[in-house]
Amino acid sequence: MNQKQRDLTSPPDLTFDRSVGPVRMRRPVYRDLLPPCNNACPAGENIQAWLAKVVEGDARGAWEILVQDNPLPAVHGRVCYHPCESSCNRGQLESPVSIHAVERYLGDLALAESWPLPRPAPPSGKRALVVGAGPAGLSCAYHLARMGHAVVVLEAGPVAGGMMHFGIPAYRLPRNILDAEVARIAAMGVTFVFNHKVGDLTGEMLDGNFDAAFLAIGAGVGKKTEIPAREAGKILDAVGFLRDVELGSAPKLGRRVAIYGGGNTAMDAARVAKRLGAEPLIIYRRDREHMPAHSFEADEALEEGVQIHWLRTIKSIEETRIEVEVMTLDENGRPVPTGETEVLDADDLILALGQDTDTSFLRNVEGLEFGSDGVIQVNSEMMTGRPGIFAGGDMAPSERTVTIAVGHGKRAARSIDRYLRTQDRPEPKPKDIAHLDRLRLWFFADAAARIQHQIPLNERTQGFGEVVQGLTEADAEFEAKRCFSCGNCFECDGCYGACPEDAIVKLGPGLRYAVNFDLCTGCGACFDQCPVHAIALVPEPQEALAR
Repeated sequence: MNQKQRDLTSPPDLTFDRSVGPVRMRRPVYRDLLPPCNNACPAGENIQAWLAKVVEGDARGAWEILVQDNPLPAVHGRVCYHPCESSCNRGQLESPVSIHAVERYLGDLALAESWPLPRPAPPSGKRALVVGAGPAGLSCAYHLARMGHAVVVLEAGPVAGGMMHFGIPAYRLPRNILDAEVARIAAMGVTFVFNHKVGDLTGEMLDGNFDAAFLAIGAGVGKKTEIPAREAGKILDAVGFLRDVELGSAPKLGRRVAIYGGGNTAMDAARVAKRLGAEPLIIYRRDREHMPAHSFEADEALEEGVQIHWLRTIKSIEETRIEVEVMTLDENGRPVPTGETEVLDADDLILALGQDTDTSFLRNVEGLEFGSDGVIQVNSEMMTGRPGIFAGGDMAPSERTVTIAVGHGKRAARSIDRYLRTQDRPEPKPKDIAHLDRLRLWFFADAAARIQHQIPLNERTQGFGEVVQGLTEADAEFEAKRCFSCGNCFECDGCYGACPEDAIVKLGPGLRYAVNFDLCTGCGACFDQCPVHAIALVPEPQEALAR
């Protein structure tokens, strides 16, 4: 007999006192758990809460909850790799809720309706410097401005966005969407200074009278590798190639272009080369199962005609001939050379081997520590070894995604706020996670996820128009209704109908329920039927038993 069966068949937990009758030994308590989607979101979004608002038909209310944590929902709905969906309980039964698609719907609707971001708190009198206008810097600036601090963002490039602007192709992230969400942050009073590369951080802080700084310069330097080459064609790095294309100065490519690497940047570089008229081929030393790129990225590249040569590593280059060695994988998934070689033809080579961060300008700042890979070391508060200087995003130790960077910016802003106000705010006690085995899903019917359509394949490679399309209002609401509301009461009235003693009291729409303990016997009927495990049975307080 499993735990769920024991819960459903166990008798009421009662003892009998002849003077007063049955004595309740346990009582039901409404207790919210942490949904697995919320727990998995690097930006810390309250996903379940804003999905519930969509179900109610309150799109603006949903968006207002969403932007409490993330000021770029239209961007994230397009570029986030949605780990929330990988953790969605519904995904273990059929398919996860398409959270990113609903987020995009809300973000696009907010832009179309010109909804403003929340009004900042009254001025604090404190000034904060943000170095870098990528996702981490934008997030930190936004949250600091909401808290009432004056924020100046110094950006080395000509526009805000960082690698979102210069590294993510426009067919995935249209620039008007990114620019519009950045403009809302500026409208809050955040000052942006472009084409301003910081070379002396201490001097910038003194000259600007800043009380704290957040460093978010990203990782925009392409990694190199030594490849024996004689009279080779152009050898480019993927980061520089994507940046040049965005700036309108795309290099002239030959007919066949090889891309060396297996990450998302390699897929993007290949798809961009295809749109520039080349025939791209990717060379990667592991197999598809072990590639760092997300599987759907490879799927879309292959659909567009990109060739991928798995288990190959470049040995040498001579003119337009690239000699590659065939690899095999050992028991740990590491590539091992076989000695067998092949020759591939390519006019140009683009290196997509990862990115480094350039922290050389910080080496003379006292107290800062750096890892062997050049990233800056921070504590749990995102503060460096120098008090008042914080860092996050790609230049801090972490995975490198837009959503993780946005989460870093929010966490750093909260830490900077505590630092500036010299206040301690205790972290909330973590909640238990509502995993699937805690749910009783009698309430829900099977419903497949709504599909985001794509433009026809023959149109995709003809330009940089957005490939993936958004959801309609009806589809967004349908998708939100697929949410199980794991661990949180959604007022299904199951407990109200199941109680044999009429001890459950309805408090009104949005207010949930209460228990009349004068009537409750502790039988557990409410607990047994709750589909989302929003009710716990706890021991009766000792003082109650004493009575």
